[in-house]
Amino acid sequence: MRADARRNYKQLVEQAKVVFAESGADASLDEIARRAGVASGTLYRHFPARLDLIEAVLAEQMAELADLGRRLATTEDPYDALSMWLRAVLRHGLAYRGLSAAVMNSALDRSHELVSTLHAEMFEVGAELLARARESGVIVADADDADVLKMVGAIAWAAQDAPDSSAQADRLLALLMNGLRRDNPQR
Repeated sequence: MRADARRNYKQLVEQAKVVFAESGADASLDEIARRAGVASGTLYRHFPARLDLIEAVLAEQMAELADLGRRLATTEDPYDALSMWLRAVLRHGLAYRGLSAAVMNSALDRSHELVSTLHAEMFEVGAELLARARESGVIVADADDADVLKMVGAIAWAAQDAPDSSAQADRLLALLMNGLRRDNPQR
């Protein structure tokens, strides 16, 4: 890639992060191109489909979340590790309204291999943290990996438009974590 093409690509991804954070997954691609200082045709040459741009925006952050999960899997307290990772996943979901859902909904689309890979990697890391917490006895044995991860996504979706979205998401995640805890006195 030529230097100007690399610069345009980087500017498009950086501006997409800002615009998607402001307006969600359905944000105007023309607005992203305008803010990046390029023509719409340049955006579409780099990103022929909206999902291509979404992948570029999310790839780095999702890789960081997977790395965080792997590091947490080696920590002493499996409950705290799971809680910290789910909170980080939730924060990520809140930062880019609708983008994570777009990736999750497209995970089976084989034409977007990166989407499938990112989805599988996040699920694998989450499943490992949940398995470790189940095996140590700190969460209920019947906590299903897919169900828990879907609930975190649902929390992000439910809280995204609330005026206190971060606080509401924290409260909902605390309810989820309390429900998972094996020594919950309400069980």
